[in-house]
Amino acid sequence: MKISNSKFFRKRLIALATAIASTGTGALMLPAVAQAEVSGNLGVVSQYLFRGVYENEGTTVQGGLDYAHESGFYAGYWGSSLGYGEPGGVNGFENDMYVGFSGKAGDISYDVGLLYFYYNNVDDADTPELYASVGFGPVSVGMAYLLDDVVWGNQGDIYWSLDYEANLPSDFSFSATAGFYTYETDGEFISETADSEDSGFRHLDLTLSHPLADTGADMSVTYMHGADDREGKNIANTVILGVSFGF
Repeated sequence: MKISNSKFFRKRLIALATAIASTGTGALMLPAVAQAEVSGNLGVVSQYLFRGVYENEGTTVQGGLDYAHESGFYAGYWGSSLGYGEPGGVNGFENDMYVGFSGKAGDISYDVGLLYFYYNNVDDADTPELYASVGFGPVSVGMAYLLDDVVWGNQGDIYWSLDYEANLPSDFSFSATAGFYTYETDGEFISETADSEDSGFRHLDLTLSHPLADTGADMSVTYMHGADDREGKNIANTVILGVSFGF
């Protein structure tokens, strides 16, 4: 149930490589060669929260691998340990596989794709999800549409997110994510009850991060202000510590 610790999503940081052309006096100009890049990430967080819901209340190891083409096409994988699993069994593991396309049109950035959640040792949780986002400067708006009934959501559930990012002095950076849900109240595993919500504000994440000396890693602290889940139960506020390394 990714989209990072924030967010929608868990946004995917895609590095787009540039085309390269060689020229020389009296030499034949070579055609530009399409370029691509493969990057990875590995991190540890004190808690894993998915759109405001606790997926692991202890130390969690997470990581992923991304392929990005200069055309805007990308594909990737992201995984995380979980704090729950099948009754009587070991804890589960989340696997997120995704493909998409991102780019810019003038000052407007966009991202659209398909993500598939696959879980080890968790029953009836696997599902595809469509996602899209539009950004302008430091602000972006995103949505994710669930395509199947699972134990954690109904087909037609839509998660909406509003994101803001800013660079601060001394190499600090700040980000904020507000999440809101619109729910389908009846599904194979989740049905409407007297306390069920049709929609509602889900969470607000405020994150401050900074490079960890010259190690190539980043450290972060996130304050999550929780709201109510789909059953109207309050999600407790929490502080999350994290260290991540990109390669």
